[in-house]
Amino acid sequence: MHDYQRPPTLYRYGIRSDLEQALTQGEFILRPTAQCLTLSFSQAWDRNLFDLFSSDACLIIHNTEEFGERIHRAVQRTLPSWAGIDGAIEYGTRAALGAAFTKTPAEAQEREWQFAWRAMQANLSLNPVMIKIGSIEQFAELRDRDTYLA
Repeated sequence: MHDYQRPPTLYRYGIRSDLEQALTQGEFILRPTAQCLTLSFSQAWDRNLFDLFSSDACLIIHNTEEFGERIHRAVQRTLPSWAGIDGAIEYGTRAALGAAFTKTPAEAQEREWQFAWRAMQANLSLNPVMIKIGSIEQFAELRDRDTYLA
């Protein structure tokens, strides 16, 4: 068993309208990457990431344990024959969690924390999937790039 602890705060940079849906409805889209469906966040509050991700807002999640458990439960309901894990992306070396958790050193500024799911049987399609976990307003907030605080 891989021993890890979720960071205390997660950040998702994006377009305000999408992030408002995430905050109020708990809507997130899992995207195909390296034979997995993934959902990525940053562990960093960094002004440069607004530009890197062409973002005008950032969803800040303060209770990452509650959030992570709700994400995993929602995916289990939606994709019952998929197995999930979350952990930090490793940059420049092969991650213990596999290719989906490995990126180049050039991407290290992203400081990603990723949720990933792999099909437990062959031939399940890798299309984007929307999940809903319900409102996360009690432990998350939206901030504009203009309210960036170092």
